[in-house]
Amino acid sequence: MLELDCEAVPVERPVGEVPRRVRAVAAGAVEPAERGDDGVGRLAETHAAERPTRNERPAFRQLGRRRCGEHQSGHRRDDQPPPHMLGSMSLWAEVAGLDVRVDDYALRRRESQTPSDWTRVTTTVVLHGDGTTGEGEDVTYEAAMHDAVPGELMLAGTWTLDDLSRRLDGEDSLAEGYRRWAFESAALDLALQQNELGLGEALGREERPVRFVVSTRAAPERWLEFEPGLEFKLDAEMDWDRALLRRLRELERVRVVDLKAYYRGTSVDLAPDPELYRAVVEELPDAIIEDPWLEDGLLETLAGAEDRLSFDAPIHSLDDLDGLPVEPRWLNIKPSRFGTTRGLLDTIEACEERGIRMYGGGQYELGPGRPQIQRLASVFYPDGPNDVAPSAYNEGEPREGLPQSPLPPREGPGL
Repeated sequence: MLELDCEAVPVERPVGEVPRRVRAVAAGAVEPAERGDDGVGRLAETHAAERPTRNERPAFRQLGRRRCGEHQSGHRRDDQPPPHMLGSMSLWAEVAGLDVRVDDYALRRRESQTPSDWTRVTTTVVLHGDGTTGEGEDVTYEAAMHDAVPGELMLAGTWTLDDLSRRLDGEDSLAEGYRRWAFESAALDLALQQNELGLGEALGREERPVRFVVSTRAAPERWLEFEPGLEFKLDAEMDWDRALLRRLRELERVRVVDLKAYYRGTSVDLAPDPELYRAVVEELPDAIIEDPWLEDGLLETLAGAEDRLSFDAPIHSLDDLDGLPVEPRWLNIKPSRFGTTRGLLDTIEACEERGIRMYGGGQYELGPGRPQIQRLASVFYPDGPNDVAPSAYNEGEPREGLPQSPLPPREGPGL
């Protein structure tokens, strides 16, 4: 039986307002982004961000290619295969056969009114089964769309996780990736709970402390007054000049700069600009450069930074990764974008095999989604500059007493 539970949550702070951008970036629309944690829908679907053109640039792709297991800055050596390759099963195969019993499910709506008068709404899917619950969070950005979360799907029964995922394939109401992930992650959580397994244990991996960065548009100096050891992921802005970039460089705390080249019609739009790109490359020589636009002459401005390029908004599947006109060395993993557990794990597996370094990203989760992306980071990319800071960082101004990096690994069963 469906239950609806509207739950109030503390006010959280969204990403700051910035000028609109992307003059001719992508044909699809992208939903609003939260504070430093941007989200987009699947490519070629509702709320899509169009992937870069497929025009090949062979020389650049060669620069981006790395053999499986190649060593760089702490990466695996050639004689160290990815952990899952020590056995014979893929990551998905490790959990696909887990039994999961579903009796019914409930929906729990959460809302957070932000200082900018944006109301963040998410819906938690709570699967009940055999006296246990599993939860997943729908992080769709449009508040009105949460009125249409399906509440009467026939999911009762005992399944393998793979069978239940295939059952969800037939639901048109779950075609959008964020919504599908809410049900998939709830099913994975429930299966792990019922089998008394933590995520790492189920995959034969250690869960390790999670390094996180703080994503902000506010001056990072304000945060450093309270905690000098914080690291940052910053969204670039059109008014950045070289003097500001040099001040950021002197802080030695900026790990990722997000150029947000795949957003359109949102509060974080940023028009690709060659001068800004060149300045970021030159003035922040150690920072990862996320989501740069690669067409219209912008590729040339990134020369010398090939090892630092990362992608986020265009990636919703392994096919999207394969379709990039470059072979990146970094990837920002946002689990809800992939829709299915299998899609997520297949992409992570491919990154490990290709030597692509990963870090996690969030999407202004209000419920179980936040600790779940932290646990995924703990298993797969604990040392990356993970944009998965505890939600308390979004709840107000810089202050003392906030959780510090690294976060201890979670204990107990579930996702």
